[in-house]
Amino acid sequence: MVRIRLRRVGSRNQPSYRIVAADRESPRDGKFLEVIGHYNPRTEPSTIQIDEERLFHWMKNGAQPSDSVVSALRSLGTWERWERYKGGEKLEKLLKEAEAAIPEVDPRTRRDDLVEKRVSKKRKKKEKEESEKPKKTEKKAAEDTKEDEAESDALASEETSEEAPVEIPEEEADSEAKEAKAEEKQESEETAESSDE
Repeated sequence: MVRIRLRRVGSRNQPSYRIVAADRESPRDGKFLEVIGHYNPRTEPSTIQIDEERLFHWMKNGAQPSDSVVSALRSLGTWERWERYKGGEKLEKLLKEAEAAIPEVDPRTRRDDLVEKRVSKKRKKKEKEESEKPKKTEKKAAEDTKEDEAESDALASEETSEEAPVEIPEEEADSEAKEAKAEEKQESEETAESSDE
């Protein structure tokens, strides 16, 4: 079965496509039967050039267009002409109509006027964010002062209710120090024994 579909060409991040008639089983960028047209989505508006005579020939003989090709053909008006061709209108009349209906498209893919629009959008967005920052910082400062006041109140209440520090009797402190020295001595003896072995 023959499919009319897009075949990707162009370098990385700069896609453009050929509209081809290809066997359904062949890969996207693989073997094809005929190039019918070109599609470049990077221009403004998208560039679509198609040989409608060959397209109608393939479709008349059973070729099925892919969904993306159908949407491209609809935007160009070719799909409507195909329906009329199936209805019995003459091909010559439809081809003349197609030539008259081709829109003028700027072939440049990098349009300086669009770049300026994008830059101005970014500037507007940045200015908007900057104008919102002071509002956010004012709110945050108010919240911080509330938190600081709450903490200082809590500390003040703790200081007033706090009792004198608990002192450890000297006897207990001496016994804890003796235990710590005994543990250190035992560890040093164990390390000495392990190093001897």
